[in-house]
Amino acid sequence: MQQDTIHRTVLCGAVVALVVGSAALAAVDAPPQSRVDEIAAMLDERPSGLGRPCADRRAWDGLARHKPFQAVVTAAEHLLDDPIPEQPDELYLDYSRTGNRKPWERVAHARRGRIKTLVVAECVENDGRFLPAFEQLVRALCAEPTWVYPAHDPTLGNFRGERVDIDLGSSYVAGELALARYVLGDKLGKETRALIDAKVRARVLDPFREMALGRREANWWLECTNNWNSVCLAGVSTAALSLVEDPTERAFYIAAAEQYSKNFLRGFTADGYCSEGLGYWNYGFGRYALLAEAIDQATHGGLNLMSVDASRLPAQFGSRVEIIGGVYPTFADCPMNTKPDRTLVTYVNRRLKLGRRAGEHERADPRRGSLAQTLAFTDWSGAPRSARKPHVSADPALRTWFEEAGVLICRPAGGKPGRLGVAIKGGHNAEHHNHNDVGSFIVVAGDRPVLADPGTEVYTARTFSSRRYESKVLNSFGHPVPVVAGALQRCGADARGRVLKADFTDARDTLVLDLHAAYAAETLQRLEREFTFERGDVERLVVTDTIELSQPASFEVALVTFGTWRQVTPHLLRVDDQGRAVDVELLTEGLEVAVTAEQIDENVRTKRKPTRIAIRTVQPVRAARLTMRISPVIAAAKP
Repeated sequence: MQQDTIHRTVLCGAVVALVVGSAALAAVDAPPQSRVDEIAAMLDERPSGLGRPCADRRAWDGLARHKPFQAVVTAAEHLLDDPIPEQPDELYLDYSRTGNRKPWERVAHARRGRIKTLVVAECVENDGRFLPAFEQLVRALCAEPTWVYPAHDPTLGNFRGERVDIDLGSSYVAGELALARYVLGDKLGKETRALIDAKVRARVLDPFREMALGRREANWWLECTNNWNSVCLAGVSTAALSLVEDPTERAFYIAAAEQYSKNFLRGFTADGYCSEGLGYWNYGFGRYALLAEAIDQATHGGLNLMSVDASRLPAQFGSRVEIIGGVYPTFADCPMNTKPDRTLVTYVNRRLKLGRRAGEHERADPRRGSLAQTLAFTDWSGAPRSARKPHVSADPALRTWFEEAGVLICRPAGGKPGRLGVAIKGGHNAEHHNHNDVGSFIVVAGDRPVLADPGTEVYTARTFSSRRYESKVLNSFGHPVPVVAGALQRCGADARGRVLKADFTDARDTLVLDLHAAYAAETLQRLEREFTFERGDVERLVVTDTIELSQPASFEVALVTFGTWRQVTPHLLRVDDQGRAVDVELLTEGLEVAVTAEQIDENVRTKRKPTRIAIRTVQPVRAARLTMRISPVIAAAKP
């Protein structure tokens, strides 16, 4: 998953992005010394990182017999003949000139990804073959002027050495290098161990301690409620547990993580909805789980953040949001085809004792993820299995209703292939990784989102700036929501879909949203969108928009697809995506409408660009009622 960038820019009342060093929060509260002392009593005298050290040959020799770990050795062999990618200063500075994140990040990910491969391969073989390459990599990484991402250092203060901030990148590198030092131990040369110690302390551990003690300005993520909080805390804590000798000092980092990670959990609604989207749930909650596991191992079960009440429903988000057919919502900055991370869901199932059978024997695949994830989620008591099983089963219920978030997922009875499932979004336009999409919906036929939400765009400087909503996939133009008097939806928490009715039965689910507040059109007096999902021999979604204005104005509704479409009759559209199709019957109550289509020309993360199908009243209206009746085309379904 491409890592998140954040800049402190307030847009329409919604903080969509924050720059690490641009502005500091007030001093935060340090964890109580009494709590530090309690945790210190749970810790070993020496640092104890995740997993097992290389010296534990019984553990590593057991893993060496299995194909996923053998594959890592093969990958490491290729790296021995592949020079470390160059990362000149000019590449770092490119972002400040062009706003393009890709060039530097592509090289950085390739360099940093070598840590896991070389360390795991050395632990599997244990003959020193990969140590010179790893030590060379350490020197290269430590020679970088900063581990902070260019997108998080817009003033170049970190690059120039004028300040030391902690971001997603620096916390990651610190955690990986410190953990590698712990795992390899004395197999590493004395100079390499000293270099890791010095750089990790200077770039992450010491600044974090000073922040947590209130001795220096605190980076904003300590008190934020999105993925930055958990990701940075996981990296910092992994580094501290792997490297810090003194148990009381180690306990301080744990106590601070325990205290500040509560902020991350506050970013979920009380019913467990993740407004950042499924991709960022994988990333953010995945690092929260990693943090929890690291602390649990270090304290020998004395402190487990997964047992915190506030984490229980957020932990299950990935298992609850499947629509049908392995398709999940792409609301917010979520790439198409994103699925819940299987290792994470398995870990949650096991930790929370949920009793779900799907994937219960899966273990971390060392070919995926970081060194920390490999060591945290590998089954050290037995043979790990490669994560090659089908996606995790959806919530078996007919629906999942996140009442506080205003998000509804409706499923057919029986869940037969070729049937219809939908995801409906209310909410507001100041959510994490917000899109202006109040009233949006996704229609899945079988295993294809035939009527789609376009998901996220390729990140650039514009994405997290005052120009964010110039993007036609982030503003409401790129979503299947109304346009009123030529106006798109506005931003902000007040731009909300108020639930007027939520009536759910086995035969029919009805959700009515008041969308009036999402639009700034002065003439708008009423705008309600009613969703009715009908179950039966054939499912059907009926979407009805009712509008009233003080003066005649244009009004249109829309559909979004990555497939193809045609107008069969003036009031019947057929939309097809790779053999799955739906018919959309237009009921206009006598109003004449025009149907047009436009490709959404933005840099999306899919091979095909989405198409927006607009259904617009030909004449201005003061009152109108437009209905779209959506049914699957069974004949087009796969056998």
